[in-house]
Amino acid sequence: MFVDRAKIFIKGGDGGNGMVAFRREKYVPLGGPDGGDGGRGGDVILQADSNLRTLLDFRYQQHLRAERGEHGLGGNKNGRSAKDLVVKLPLGTQVRDFESGRLLADLTVEGQTFIAAKGGRGGRGNARFSSPADKAPKYAEKGEPGAELWVLLELKMIADVGLVGFPNAGKSTFLSSVTAARPKIADYPFTTLSPNLGVVEVAGIEPFVIADIPGLISGAHEGVGLGHEFLRHIERTRLLIHLVDAAGVDGRDPLADYCQINEELRLYDQKLAKIVQVVAANKMDLPQAAEGLALLQQELGAEHVMPISAATGQGVRELLRRVANLLAELPENILLEEEPPVLSPSPDDEEIITITRENEVFVLHGPKLEKLVAMTDFNNEDGVKRFQRIFRLRGHEDSLRAAGVKNGDTVRICNLEFTFCQGED
Repeated sequence: MFVDRAKIFIKGGDGGNGMVAFRREKYVPLGGPDGGDGGRGGDVILQADSNLRTLLDFRYQQHLRAERGEHGLGGNKNGRSAKDLVVKLPLGTQVRDFESGRLLADLTVEGQTFIAAKGGRGGRGNARFSSPADKAPKYAEKGEPGAELWVLLELKMIADVGLVGFPNAGKSTFLSSVTAARPKIADYPFTTLSPNLGVVEVAGIEPFVIADIPGLISGAHEGVGLGHEFLRHIERTRLLIHLVDAAGVDGRDPLADYCQINEELRLYDQKLAKIVQVVAANKMDLPQAAEGLALLQQELGAEHVMPISAATGQGVRELLRRVANLLAELPENILLEEEPPVLSPSPDDEEIITITRENEVFVLHGPKLEKLVAMTDFNNEDGVKRFQRIFRLRGHEDSLRAAGVKNGDTVRICNLEFTFCQGED
């Protein structure tokens, strides 16, 4: 089954927790803290792989989670970092944030990678907090949670040449005659229900990749038929072979078909109308095709229409040679339609907090503050005191007062709720 869209949840591994431990040896009564750090959580890395052609696997595996780092141990032993989770995707896959639709990555080169969800850093053990003021800290950090998000994967096949035309124009027959691809062929509309890729390898002609794009009928740009499902696969092609049924087997008008397909391309995306086209008048083995060929050549110019028969091979080699020559003259396709943004927030952005109100509860949001909450062990009294001290030093207490918080009011950060009490540790 060909699948070119998938929604998946990805999560980087959580960091391992730091350890609270003290050196215990005979004759060493005050050995000092020796709790080790937790290991780093694994990243979720997306990697382009030319051996893949579909996103089918993600229909059955929608949640991808990297492993968490190991916890720290006593004796200053740090936990082991987790391995990264590498997820293979077909070439041409775009990765978008599901909520905003923002482009995160466009995987168009073999082996190209993108860190979609970073693993959390390991929490520091109590040995890291030792200082002249506190020589025996009894607290450590919990591991930082790994990043998590829902993403939309959208595959746009990468091919040198796109094969377009109305259903039953003979595209599948043509593709099977010039490549090793074997699409299903029959005499009814929408025989082809997925794009098919093939490599043209003919003696004396530079090889190129060709894709049969199904689903083009009147209204395809609005999603009629299979239009929206497959029109996007044309966007990355450098040249189009526009196959027209010159014989008008189903009572169709070859010239009207040619104009309608081009109109659908233009309405879907103006850029598609600018792609170089080679018009191929197909089914020339049928006697009624001569009239359709004459009509096309009269309107488009004889030099722009090539008569062929995909069934018998008539004119096919000449068509392929012209396509190969045009490809040699065309520039390499620019595969990125938009530049993915820089995803890492600046240190200043992480410091910013917002304060909102839900009924009687004041709610704080801020990347760095939420990270501090996640990495604090609130079951540890010394850890709670450290949190309160940092909270005050960063100015969050002053911000709450400015927002109207009074003693006894409830404040929420993530899933943590506490009662505001100014000036106490």
